[in-house]
Amino acid sequence: MLIAFSVAPSGAAADNPDGSVHDAVAAAVKVVRESGLPHRTTSMFTELEGPDWDTVMGVVKRATEAVMPFGSRVSLMIKADIRPGYSGELDAKIERLEAAIEGADSQ
Repeated sequence: MLIAFSVAPSGAAADNPDGSVHDAVAAAVKVVRESGLPHRTTSMFTELEGPDWDTVMGVVKRATEAVMPFGSRVSLMIKADIRPGYSGELDAKIERLEAAIEGADSQ
């Protein structure tokens, strides 16, 4: 199961008047890294791969909770690719895409 999620505080915290969220995002990404699950963080989302709903959503919940102290509310966006019986898709999907691009370029 793949999850792409983005979590960020809103409502500026008293000690963060410029509205930057990098410290909050760092707290969430630390939770993801400590989970030991395959993951990838980009400028907009963190992708996470796990064996089942409970495992993956547990990490998302803990990451969301890690962001809560940074604002008066939290925004969470989730996109899921649920494909039972598959693993290693975090990289395999990208590899298939690159192969398709290479194939299109050679035609």
